[in-house]
Amino acid sequence: MQHPTRTLNGLGQSLWLDNITRSMLGDGTLLGYRDEKTVTGLTSNPTIFAQAIKTGKDYDASIRAGGRKDPEAVFFDLAIDDLRRAAAIFEPVYQRTHGVDGWVSLEVSPLLADDTQGTIEQAVALHKKAAVHNLFIKVPGTPAGIGAIEELIFRGVPINVTLLFSPEQYEAAAESWLRGLERRHAAGLELDVASVASVFISRWDVKVVDKVPAELHNTLGFAVCDKIYASYRKLLDSPRLQRLQNNGARVQRLLWASTGTKDPKASDVLYIEHLAAPLTVNTMPEKTLLAFADHGKAERLMSLNGIDTASVLAKFQAAGIEVEPLAKVLQKEGADAFVKSWHELLDTVSQRLEAAA
Repeated sequence: MQHPTRTLNGLGQSLWLDNITRSMLGDGTLLGYRDEKTVTGLTSNPTIFAQAIKTGKDYDASIRAGGRKDPEAVFFDLAIDDLRRAAAIFEPVYQRTHGVDGWVSLEVSPLLADDTQGTIEQAVALHKKAAVHNLFIKVPGTPAGIGAIEELIFRGVPINVTLLFSPEQYEAAAESWLRGLERRHAAGLELDVASVASVFISRWDVKVVDKVPAELHNTLGFAVCDKIYASYRKLLDSPRLQRLQNNGARVQRLLWASTGTKDPKASDVLYIEHLAAPLTVNTMPEKTLLAFADHGKAERLMSLNGIDTASVLAKFQAAGIEVEPLAKVLQKEGADAFVKSWHELLDTVSQRLEAAA
């Protein structure tokens, strides 16, 4: 019997791990996920790194050896070291897929979420410092972040656009990416600049759980995903993108993020089983990956006619829930959560630096 993760990958979807720790890099865990559970990439964010550094001692020696007093600089050194090791583990995947897969991700400081120029400068600097060809720089899909994406793609920096929630936010990210590629084409530059657009899902359902009847629980995220997937498919069919592909561009793949189930009454693989689609990525927490590997089923692909999305959204609208206004709230809350984790992370690094001194 074929392994569930291998079956899902065989349907054309990449499975990435939404986690990184220094221990999983050193003890063979991540390598095992690659070889045994068909994991072909990895994402990280400030919350993940804050947890990894705060709860263990794996980073203490590196912090002591760094000898630098700026906590942010120390953190980025630690993160880049980890992600270089992860990138090396996924290098065979990157080579086998000719750069389609095998990626890892590093996020710019969440303090820059409203700073377009600061985001551009830090993303360029991190990309140059890491010097790894299968490393995405994560840029939030906030208005300021969207403003940075076009310039970063034009400069050849691979971008993972994060904190996208709605069709409008996704389409803005895709438009900025397209403009960056079109500028490269006009300048006679190569168009092989990879990108993914990361849509956060489960937070939709958590946000409205106490505002709608039980029959609507865990349905808003899927309805929003269906609309975004329709926009993605429309983009794939567009002459504008196809002209770029004809000159060497590759697709900005759609990535499903925040796919761990938060509702204890729902299936722990809910957001994996219902979002299988070719030429997409699903990045999942470690717990969700292991659950899907154990008892998940990959039986059907998303379709453009899967559910009556308009009917579902109309029910939420009747309950006073509008998608785009709520998407702005969710994006702001997501950015604020990363800022909180960022401060916790830098506080932890500062404490370890003081202890080392």
